[in-house]
Amino acid sequence: MLKEVCVENFTVIPDVIAKGAGRIELCDNLAVGGTTVSHGVAKKAIEYCHSKNTKVMAMIRPRGGNFIYSHEEIEMMKHDLVHLKQLGTDGVVLGCLNKTGWIDEMAMVTLLKLAEGLEVTFHMGFDQIKPEYQLKAIDWLVKNKVHRILTHGGPIDSPIEQNLPRLKEYIDYAAGRIIILPGGGITDKNLPFVTKALNINEAHGTKIVG
Repeated sequence: MLKEVCVENFTVIPDVIAKGAGRIELCDNLAVGGTTVSHGVAKKAIEYCHSKNTKVMAMIRPRGGNFIYSHEEIEMMKHDLVHLKQLGTDGVVLGCLNKTGWIDEMAMVTLLKLAEGLEVTFHMGFDQIKPEYQLKAIDWLVKNKVHRILTHGGPIDSPIEQNLPRLKEYIDYAAGRIIILPGGGITDKNLPFVTKALNINEAHGTKIVG
């Protein structure tokens, strides 16, 4: 079981790796769901994680709020992605939507081109896609070579246990073509239950290693 720990800044990284984190999602501002970290934090975190043979997935998100971005914000994301790639991140975590509740395809294709050679996770923006489009969104992300989808399976304020049927539906539909990475409310306490219910090999959380 690979435990991806979502961290805010560098300070907790040594502790969570010591406790069994197999991968780090590197963010700032977790109170708004995570934004891109500074140059200094990214550099130090990537160096430290690599010294411990631990991969880093860096958040590419210029602000909190929705996932509908302006032209200027997409430009910021492009610069941040290239910069983090140069710093040696193993992957990036991103997602862009449009006003119709679908993927902003043009923005995503642009960012994915820049992310070539990195692992890519489409983040919990997935949960903001209209439910009737979500399975089709899985197909689009597979086609565009995204590696995994981080999803809570429902509204972020709902308990993860309540969303297991929907998460199972995603996993069954994905059928191994893309990793469905459950997150949001998974802790070291409920991880065994969630793992068994969904038969997963990866899970994500801020408290997943205690």
